Amino acid sequence: MNTMTYKGYTAHIEFDERDNIFVGRVLGVKAIIGFHGETVAELRADFETAIDFMIEDCKTRGETVEKPYSGKLMLRVPPEVHAHAAMMAEAHGKSLNQWAADVLGNAR
Repeated sequence: MNTMTYKGYTAHIEFDERDNIFVGRVLGVKAIIGFHGETVAELRADFETAIDFMIEDCKTRGETVEKPYSGKLMLRVPPEVHAHAAMMAEAHGKSLNQWAADVLGNAR
């Protein structure tokens, strides 16, 4: 997956062959934030402008700026998966949270 990051926000990038432009969409926020450019430089500039505008617009309206992710993740898994993960964490000398964060951080 092609991505771009700015101020903690990540965007998914694709090439639109029909219009011969790069298009992007910011991930992890409720608002639909899209941008585009004919070159990578234009794409990056439009991405940064879109993020800066969203931040300023929220401040102007007195709203809290939406962050991409809180860092809290709740999962529902079968009991046997939970037990196996807990055993793996213990075997590695880590808390389940630390172990899961490491495993998820290395996922590709």
